[in-house]
Amino acid sequence: MFVDIAKISIQAGNGGDGAVAFHREKYVAAGGPDGGDGGKGGDIVFVVDDNLATLADFRYKRKYKAENGANGSGNRKTGKSAPDLIIKVPRGTIIREINSGKVMSDMSSDEPFIAAKGGKGGWGNQHFATATRQVPRFAKDGKPGEHWDISLELKLLADVGLLGFPSVGKSSLISVVSEAKPKIANYHFTTLKPNLGVVRIDEGSSFVMADIPGLIEGAGDGAGLGHEFLKHVERCRLLIHIVDVSGSEGRDPFEDYKTINEELVKFNPELAERPQIVAGNKIDLASDEQLEAFKKFIVEEEKLPYFEICAPILMGTDELIKYTAKRLAELPPIKRYEAEIIAPEELLEKETNSFNISVVNGVYYVDAPFLIRVLNRVDMDDWESLQYFQRVLISSGIIDALKEKGINEGDSVNIYDFEFEFVN
Repeated sequence: MFVDIAKISIQAGNGGDGAVAFHREKYVAAGGPDGGDGGKGGDIVFVVDDNLATLADFRYKRKYKAENGANGSGNRKTGKSAPDLIIKVPRGTIIREINSGKVMSDMSSDEPFIAAKGGKGGWGNQHFATATRQVPRFAKDGKPGEHWDISLELKLLADVGLLGFPSVGKSSLISVVSEAKPKIANYHFTTLKPNLGVVRIDEGSSFVMADIPGLIEGAGDGAGLGHEFLKHVERCRLLIHIVDVSGSEGRDPFEDYKTINEELVKFNPELAERPQIVAGNKIDLASDEQLEAFKKFIVEEEKLPYFEICAPILMGTDELIKYTAKRLAELPPIKRYEAEIIAPEELLEKETNSFNISVVNGVYYVDAPFLIRVLNRVDMDDWESLQYFQRVLISSGIIDALKEKGINEGDSVNIYDFEFEFVN
């Protein structure tokens, strides 16, 4: 089954806790604190796998969690860091954060993407020894890993997209000009999933062609296969619009051509501006009058390049492919989606604002998982960012809770390694 959209939850591993330990060795008095640090939690990493063609693997498994880092131990031993959790996706997969709808990454290159960062390990008590505090009996817990609810959407990476009504010959064309072997039959909707084929021009020169399932009137509004497959032409640099110029299916080729373009405008106006070549197929079934009238309409009225073909017997296909390659050489590369910045306030919309405050040796430690991603995106050297962060602390009730705990002006507050003096 072809699956091109999925929603999953990812959770990076938590950092291991720091250890509270003291050096014990014969003949060595007062060995001092030697609790080791916790290990780092595992990241969630997405990588491209060209052996995958759909997102079907995500239909049944919706939650992915990396391992936690190991806790520290005595003798200053740092806990083992957890391995990263690798998630493989097809090339062309768009990763979005669900709450904001913003793009986190476009998995079109071979570069891995760290979607959720594992938490840092907590410090062992060896770090807290001072001249006045020589026997620290506390350590820090590991930092929680990032959590995201994300959507995966596959948008095919193809240079050329084939458009047209069902049974106009799209599958026949891609089967004779590329290595793709789509199912071809004498009935509508033979193609139920996009097919990709590599069209080779000569040594070192090729392009990717996508056979998009046939569209019907209303597809731009979601009718039929609708949006499921229209999105797969969004990346295409060039569109080849195939029309049954003979009207062998009982339809008017002029109306077919207009209807498909109207559906493109409804779905995404940018698609209507994409360069387009028109291919009149099934010319062996058309009369001279039909051929001449349709050619005149496309060339003179629509002012588009036009080719007459009979795909099954390769009539006219060589000229069409050579012209397509020439046009592609003049066009920009395939569209890539840029990662978008997710503002801190967008992350808080659906978070549970639970927190816990503990006091250790006069320092107020705030454990608030909902603040982790906010902290990662707030610039503490920027005044406006600090003001925003202060508003979050007030609105979440943390400031009031600190006051209830008895905090005084000048006392230290620590929130996941960010430490500051409390100002009333």
